[in-house]
Amino acid sequence: MEIKCICIDDEPFALKQISDYVRKTPFLKLISECRNAFEALQVASNEKPDLVFVDINMPEMSGMDLVKSLPSDIIVIFTSAYSEFAVESYKVNALDYLLKPISYVDFLKSANKALIQFESQNLKHSETTAGNDFIFVKAEGRICKVLFSKIDFIESASEYVKIFVSGEKPLMSLMTMKSLEASLPSDKFMRVHRSYIVNLDNITTIERNRIIYYNKIYVPISEQYKDAFKEFVEKRFL
Repeated sequence: MEIKCICIDDEPFALKQISDYVRKTPFLKLISECRNAFEALQVASNEKPDLVFVDINMPEMSGMDLVKSLPSDIIVIFTSAYSEFAVESYKVNALDYLLKPISYVDFLKSANKALIQFESQNLKHSETTAGNDFIFVKAEGRICKVLFSKIDFIESASEYVKIFVSGEKPLMSLMTMKSLEASLPSDKFMRVHRSYIVNLDNITTIERNRIIYYNKIYVPISEQYKDAFKEFVEKRFL
């Protein structure tokens, strides 16, 4: 899952710093650096960002006034050298407020808050676009419809998930296991390991705390999830 960002600051050094922080954060994507609010409004209209990092104290049009002109679903993190604006920032539903000089540690804390909110917003969206037997996922620049019945298992791969689909090439999608798990029907899918979710209907062979798939692919069942999986098997054991 990738969050599209705009950085806005009239101070060149501050703009470069916050933009560099965005570039080094894996789940953020910098789409524009803006020196003033008017430029940011134009970019936001064209590029539809998910998140803006915006300085409050800018000439002609402040960051606060800019945010009031943006769509309400854009996540806002204010940056400022003045702490007195903090209370006012929350009146416009800003997610966070970073006080300059900004360390990368503080920046990353805010970015992680944005990731949680972004995933929550997308989960709500997926609940309205998903049917009873499929979901849409973004993979390799495309939006793919994936039938639940065709998913064998899902593997975590750093910031990505790898969805193994029967008879097809696995799909790599930028999202967390947690957000995907929340979108799957719990009566069909089960977490069996920190890095694996399996389709319970498509299991064929279980051997020594592992599930065996085609081409001798092994999915481990960890201690944390073993009891729940064992209960599922025993209910269906003859």
